[in-house]
Amino acid sequence: MLYHLLFPLAEQISAFNVFRYLTFRSIGAALTALLIAFIVGPALIGLLEDRQLGQTVRDDPPDRHQEKAGTPTMGGVLILLALITSTLLWAEWTNPYIWIVLGVTLGCGVLGFCDDYRKAVRKIPSGIRARTKLFWQFAIASAAAIALYLLPAFDAEISLPLLKDFHPSLGAAYIPVTVLLIVGFSNAVNLTDGLDGLAIGPVLITAAVIGLFAYVCGHRVLADYLELKYIPGAGTLAIFCTSMLGAGLGFLWFNTYPASLFMGDTGSLALGGALGVMAIVIRQEIVLIIAGGIFMVEMFSVIVQVASFKLRGRRVFRMAPIHHHYELKGWPEPQIIVRFWIISVILGLVALSLLKLR
Repeated sequence: MLYHLLFPLAEQISAFNVFRYLTFRSIGAALTALLIAFIVGPALIGLLEDRQLGQTVRDDPPDRHQEKAGTPTMGGVLILLALITSTLLWAEWTNPYIWIVLGVTLGCGVLGFCDDYRKAVRKIPSGIRARTKLFWQFAIASAAAIALYLLPAFDAEISLPLLKDFHPSLGAAYIPVTVLLIVGFSNAVNLTDGLDGLAIGPVLITAAVIGLFAYVCGHRVLADYLELKYIPGAGTLAIFCTSMLGAGLGFLWFNTYPASLFMGDTGSLALGGALGVMAIVIRQEIVLIIAGGIFMVEMFSVIVQVASFKLRGRRVFRMAPIHHHYELKGWPEPQIIVRFWIISVILGLVALSLLKLR
């Protein structure tokens, strides 16, 4: 909005010329989202405490999780408020990619909110039934995939790391690939959200990586120099990513151990879906999988655990997702969180190296 309101005035007031620069607006978006989170956070926590909308803990997690019962949840509302408001303030409204990404983010956020509502208000620990949740996730992802596929400027080509000028087209098969990535990553982030600050740290690192790739892919000169596929208009997604960074940092202020606010499914489903659809737009799906490797490990630990128990009657891990396995091995919660963050930083650096490795 600020771009459309202030940049046209640059001819009269030269200072407004800064709004043409994506880097300036990206920084402004991050600071705006951070400020919103800092201002709204305490009020939201107070409201949730007054309404007694606290975390409902199931019987199966490690015993020490019982002490987390009653901690305000639905903190994803704070993230979404800061993220969406900042993006709308600083991004170009004429860019269709922004609206598709915002649609997925908000759609998954609403679904997560309904799940959190059943847990916190209705006191149903399981929340929405798994089949119902998956149905709506696939519906949201399908709508986004079709919208992207029908854009005149969009093609169904993908980019593969380490290969120069090789962008095979998937054709109509790109739609189910897009759907699976969005749904899979949304659930992967959701499964990771089990300890204080565990999920938001890797989300911030992955968002930073995707944001940098979005900026480069949307810049013709840089994309050509680094031999990445040039995506006109994709650079604006850098604003969304920096808004996510600001909102996530603001949330982490309240979510760091010991947490005074949990993001809940409202935040985890939305953030995972947003990262998935952005990777699709900039054709960097493999980069997302590498940078978000922590989420992949958490998701596949659950898949392996369930498959092993059904096929062999034995568990591979003491408990899944895998962060619970380390809890039951006696690792202190802060140790698990920081070590997972360290691994996420390493994976982010590996993903960034693909900018140059072609």
